[in-house]
Amino acid sequence: MSTPALPDGLVAIVKHDCPTCRMVAPVLAELTDADDPLTVYSQDDPTFPDGVKVVDDTDLEVSFAIDVETVPTLLRVEAGAIVARTEGWLRSEWEAFTGRAPLGPGLPEYQPGCGSRTLDPEIAAARSEATGAARLRSRQIDLGEHEDDVEAAFERGWSDGLPVVPPTPARVARMLSGTTRDPDDVVAVVPPDLVECSVEKVAINAVMAGCKPEYLPVVLTAVEAACTDEFNIHGLLATTYFSSPVVIVNGPIRRAIGMNAGMNVLGQGNRANATIGRALQLVVRNVGGGRPGEVDRATLGNPGKYTFCFPEDEPGSPWEPLHVERGLAPDASAVTLFAGDGVRGMVDQLSRTPESLARSLAACLRAVPHPKMALGFDAVLVVSPEHGRVFRQAGWSKSRVRDELLTLLQLDGDDVVRGAGGIAEGLPEGLAGATVPKFGDDGLLLVHAGGGAGLFSAIIGGWINGPGGSQPVTREVRP
Repeated sequence: MSTPALPDGLVAIVKHDCPTCRMVAPVLAELTDADDPLTVYSQDDPTFPDGVKVVDDTDLEVSFAIDVETVPTLLRVEAGAIVARTEGWLRSEWEAFTGRAPLGPGLPEYQPGCGSRTLDPEIAAARSEATGAARLRSRQIDLGEHEDDVEAAFERGWSDGLPVVPPTPARVARMLSGTTRDPDDVVAVVPPDLVECSVEKVAINAVMAGCKPEYLPVVLTAVEAACTDEFNIHGLLATTYFSSPVVIVNGPIRRAIGMNAGMNVLGQGNRANATIGRALQLVVRNVGGGRPGEVDRATLGNPGKYTFCFPEDEPGSPWEPLHVERGLAPDASAVTLFAGDGVRGMVDQLSRTPESLARSLAACLRAVPHPKMALGFDAVLVVSPEHGRVFRQAGWSKSRVRDELLTLLQLDGDDVVRGAGGIAEGLPEGLAGATVPKFGDDGLLLVHAGGGAGLFSAIIGGWINGPGGSQPVTREVRP
């Protein structure tokens, strides 16, 4: 904002609620008789103080524009420019400043001022929101006087089937305070309609999803990752398969925004987990046009198409975190996107050796997405703390666990070709007599998360990999 035109002479900024301002009110009245004209701006009461020329600044426009932090503030203005400033009350300084002495002979020599109303957190936040709202570029929809905001979102197709938070300008501006990025910056070109999506557009959908501003950098990163050629969100939408984006969060930000990596980690109840994944889905729907029954052709889908987001439990993990394994620094915050279907529970309450537990896990992983299919689908294995403890106590690294699983998942071609076992589904008959790996070398991701009680782990099966499918994508979160 440009500095408002201030009158030449002495200018004081005061508020009635400040004891120091009330104390110096007689001094201000005395200065009205000086050669320098005096103008007083009052932050909270346009009738205070008596006997002086008072300008109403209860909207704080002048106080914000000239960066007032303490009242009383006394300025000297020449040719519209501030050339000197003093804050609080110090008799000797006021006398030197005004050229008048003595001033306030009955007052104490010194008394500090009070905080300006511009420092009030609620006022500062409201002003920031109002300023931010004025910068918004998105077209606003005016609803009828009797039209319900939530019902309007359903009727206009902006919802995923659950109520959304109305994205008012103030809410969007508040959401944008969660990032340093410019609202006009293009985050990604969102399929299937290939629409440029700005930071502001992501913020709107984050509001609708119920996010807090501090979640926005994670949502922005998830949108960027989803719209890469490697992840292939367009193909993921168009497939008749179950899958949708799974958002895995690593690094300091997961704790800073209060994500749940423990008990019920893949379930409901945590705002950050629930709304970050939902915001990504709403961006794809509302910006990119990816709606069920249109481009989204899933035969059955899965509940993760509302939201599927969780963090890794790094402090409790026996291994290096996922983002470190994928090339980022330990202190980086990161998002990994995986094209996954629903959660498959894995139970082994008896294995106390890593060899036995690995065999159990491999037996369950073999069913992704069918026991007789191989190489075409990836998987995420979410290892719980109690299962992780078995590997920790045996000293098995993550790479050793993965190598053991991949070795155990070398399939006998005779067992998995079409027709074997009386099952028509399977691999081409030409693979009979061969050994076929269930997963590629990079087709099995291991993540540590979950509650401390329960000898269970989880498998998240993937969509097809390779050029026509989707590969996991990891991106560092930036503010």
